[in-house]
Amino acid sequence: MKKLVLTILPALAFHAAVAQNSAVNNAQLLKKNGTLDKAKVEIDKAITNPKTSNSAKAWYTRGEIYEDMGQSPIYAKLLQPGEGAKVAFESYQKAIALEGKDSDYGKQASQRLDNMYGLALNAGVENYNAQKYDEALASYRMAQQIRPQDTTALLYAAYASEAKQDLGQARENYNKLVAINYKSPQLYERLLRIARQEKNEAEAQKVVQQALQQYPTNKVFLLEDLNMALSAGRGPEAIDKIQKAIAADPNNSNLYSVLGSVYEQSKRPEEALAAHKKAVELDPKNFDSQFNLGVYYFNKGADINRTVRNMDVKTYQLRGKKLEADSKKFMEQAIPYFETSLQIKPDEAAVKSALQKAYLSVGRKADAERMMK
Repeated sequence: MKKLVLTILPALAFHAAVAQNSAVNNAQLLKKNGTLDKAKVEIDKAITNPKTSNSAKAWYTRGEIYEDMGQSPIYAKLLQPGEGAKVAFESYQKAIALEGKDSDYGKQASQRLDNMYGLALNAGVENYNAQKYDEALASYRMAQQIRPQDTTALLYAAYASEAKQDLGQARENYNKLVAINYKSPQLYERLLRIARQEKNEAEAQKVVQQALQQYPTNKVFLLEDLNMALSAGRGPEAIDKIQKAIAADPNNSNLYSVLGSVYEQSKRPEEALAAHKKAVELDPKNFDSQFNLGVYYFNKGADINRTVRNMDVKTYQLRGKKLEADSKKFMEQAIPYFETSLQIKPDEAAVKSALQKAYLSVGRKADAERMMK
């Protein structure tokens, strides 16, 4: 009898193992046949069965099935948005945790995870576009875990947090990008916007200084820095800052353009004029300085016109004609700058409006009508 028992026990163990793996094997077969809905039913049984719940094979197979369902235009409808990628990700991670990255299933799961990055990212974009920001953030976090050094998912997560009005989380994500040396002026612009939304001027100043360390000649950040100095009553300091920047980079058209803008704010129009002329000399396509030069001469002419309109008849007879000629001269000086500005930015409404008025003031009615159209 002892021999009989010993020969029966291995047979019982073999049948038990087969029974334990039958759901997994069925799921694999059904997946191979393309019936993913039925494969899902079988694999969901397997990972809840105590006999196969710790099987790397079962979890890896579950990952494959859910990943394929998520990418199928037919079977994806049986899942919640993003569920295929989420469950596949969790399943591959579980397979790796059970046997390690160097096991057969661990290696396969690691490879599948890397391939899933795009799926997770796309699921995030889809949910973001549907304004399902929490679901989008979950997908982006998944993508970040798959490729920790990749910046795209982290950047998209920051956008989603900002859209959700979770400014703290958005700032944290942007600062993570700063910490890993992600290069983008727009990153600092968004951090600055968040600081302004939170009415945190100290944080705004900190962001501007960080931005200037990375982009010392960036016009946006230079102007922000200068405006902060001006608003704090530190106009001379602002001008000193920009002049030092020019000394370091004398051929930078943007720096002269910024200097011109600061002089304008400081009520120093002639110095502003010289700075803007230098800017367009260095770069004729510098829109801001071209436009500001047009505005300078236009305002000169407009001021004279106002004086003429307020004259009485006797004064007009004495001085009016000459002043009108002077006004026209200034308007004619403004027009080429406005025309160049329009060539640089053809859709800029402010330029069209200014140019139309300048044309009318010098009697170019056909050109003025063209601007109106």
